[in-house]
Amino acid sequence: MSSGTEHEDRFRRVYAGNFQPLLAYAMRRVEQPEDAADVVAEVFLVAWRRSRELPPEAEVRLWLFGVARRVLANHHRGGARRERLGERLRHRLRAAVGVDPGSEVPERLTVQAALARLGELDREVLMLTFWEGLEPREVAAVLQVSSAAVRTRLSRARARLRDLVGDDHGPPGHVLDVMAVPTPEEGR
Repeated sequence: MSSGTEHEDRFRRVYAGNFQPLLAYAMRRVEQPEDAADVVAEVFLVAWRRSRELPPEAEVRLWLFGVARRVLANHHRGGARRERLGERLRHRLRAAVGVDPGSEVPERLTVQAALARLGELDREVLMLTFWEGLEPREVAAVLQVSSAAVRTRLSRARARLRDLVGDDHGPPGHVLDVMAVPTPEEGR
């Protein structure tokens, strides 16, 4: 047997003999089972990379637990960083949107369903005008059509959307109020 094969066989024995105890160790220290699997995978990656330095059989499990402890510490630090980043992003989104994005979900779903029933060009004209804040000449440039065509399509699309959604726009500030805003006129 070559030394490479002996080396691989030893690693297989270390893996087979320690996978379950390491998985149990990790499972007790993370919130999600898939995180425990990731931790164990990373422990064995470290063990594979350093396999020529593994301690004797009697000490290898303790060495693996030490590696797992460091991997878990990194995992928890990474989780804390991700949580802080997520909180900053949520804060920025709330500031940019002005309200909790989930507060108007039913109305948004109604509008999205109605938009889906419009033709592709009408839907795009509405979305570019109201969601992206473009003027008809800008929408025309994006869609490569005339400004007059955009104004005509916008008028028809708004009327069709009102028909699909209904006239009950709900309380002021409702998502559908945007459809009642006059179309920007561009010094015709």
